Amino acid sequence: MAKDTKDANGDVAAMPFEKALAELEQIVGKLESGNVPLEDSIKIYERGEVLKKRCDALLKDAEARVEKIALDAKGKPTGSTPLDQD
Repeated sequence: MAKDTKDANGDVAAMPFEKALAELEQIVGKLESGNVPLEDSIKIYERGEVLKKRCDALLKDAEARVEKIALDAKGKPTGSTPLDQD
């Protein structure tokens, strides 16, 4: 990725998940329409890649923080455990 592309995508690192996902969806729509000149397609594709990585990182972070409720034999909550522990 070129330096000017990195500079153009510097705002992505601070984006909340919802904003990054919404912009990513707009980019996909533009690319699927086929009405974007080649050079513009390349630029927005690169931005889409940066947005996708941001969304993936935020999802992994959220997943790591999600806990499931532990139940006793009678089905009553007894606490919580990390989601990926069984």
